[in-house]
Amino acid sequence: MMETTTSLSFTQDGFEAFTSQRDEPQWLSELRANAWKKYNELTWPARNEEEWIRTDIRQFKLDRYSLSLDSPSCDTTAAALLREGVELGGSCVSLDSRKTSAFLSDKWSSRGVVFGSFDDVVRSHGELVQPYLLRRAVNPGYDKFAALHSAFMAGGAILYVPRGVVVDEPFHSLSAMSDGGSDLGHTLVILEDGAEATMLSETASEGVADGGLHCGAIELIVSPNAHLRYVNLQNWGSNVWHFAHQKGLVNRDASLQWTIAAMGAKLAKVNQHVGLIGEGATCQVNGVMFTEDKQHLSYHTLQHHEAPNCHSDFLYKAGLQDKSRTVWRGMIKVDPIAQRTDGYQRNDNLLLSTAARADSIPGLEIEADDVRCTHGSTSGRVDDELIFYAMCRGYTRKEAIQMIVTGFFQKVFDRITIESVRNALGLAIARRVREYE
Repeated sequence: MMETTTSLSFTQDGFEAFTSQRDEPQWLSELRANAWKKYNELTWPARNEEEWIRTDIRQFKLDRYSLSLDSPSCDTTAAALLREGVELGGSCVSLDSRKTSAFLSDKWSSRGVVFGSFDDVVRSHGELVQPYLLRRAVNPGYDKFAALHSAFMAGGAILYVPRGVVVDEPFHSLSAMSDGGSDLGHTLVILEDGAEATMLSETASEGVADGGLHCGAIELIVSPNAHLRYVNLQNWGSNVWHFAHQKGLVNRDASLQWTIAAMGAKLAKVNQHVGLIGEGATCQVNGVMFTEDKQHLSYHTLQHHEAPNCHSDFLYKAGLQDKSRTVWRGMIKVDPIAQRTDGYQRNDNLLLSTAARADSIPGLEIEADDVRCTHGSTSGRVDDELIFYAMCRGYTRKEAIQMIVTGFFQKVFDRITIESVRNALGLAIARRVREYE
């Protein structure tokens, strides 16, 4: 389907070849050079580090992957679940970190909205991107994966909505990957004061059993009185290594609703942070994880209250089959200035196999004295009596389990305000449910 003749390794020679063939602003070239220098100074995460103690990456070998320089000969065959039946204001598709297609409705471009592939927008609107890209949200030097991404980032999408513009059509981006490919896509969303927008972002492999490497980042900048709905579906093939740093910044009287669904990858290690940096900021994060076989998904979340009178609400639910494992490590951090904080986090796990394992580690770090912060976690197996009850009424065992699993996730689905997203996620999970003993 696609001919690949030129690729580069993640080495010094590869970095020099990569930067030499890119037509980018000088400031971005310098950012990449600094990130590559940092990458070479850092070591790979150690098993005794708290953040990695439950996630073993000893089988991961970076030298098995490379980044293609050739333009795709055609569009990707990876399924885009979130855009079905949705009238879009813009769309952007990439394959193995290279754009295959992009469009933006004249209705929105005429009002100053900028949307397109990462590579195109940094060249055409560098003055809009420079103050934000890897400067306010994601830290390029956080760890070796963040530095690698910052040096080689390509593909992905950028959305900019000017002050006061309310966009009532969602934007959609798909980062696809071929078997054995690499994706270093970067997503940057910037909403100026009073702007509103919805973005549907998904990653997917062309085959369900495909392998590859994803090392990506998401940055969401929500300015005062702006409102963003962001949906992120991770649907990689079952042999993909998935590493990502994701952070949203929510300013004064602004709101962010962030929905995350993770169903693919061999191993995923994601840092998802939200910073409430202006008084009256609000964020709601809805997380859905569904695993099978020997998948390992590790999500570390941080809701950081940096200003007073802010509200955060994180709800993660995971369903686990076979010998899969999830790790959720959540932290509510409240700075001394952040009085009258209202923070909530919860993680519920449904074990569909006696061999599955869910680690849940909620935490609080509170330095203010006028706050309300709560957290909770539950784990348990499907009740056999519920299965028996449904089967007595004519359902097969698999249908009974599907209903129970759907009911388990319903609380998260009810919080998602986009009907098409609710339906897509529910159907995707139901298709993966298998019978178990």
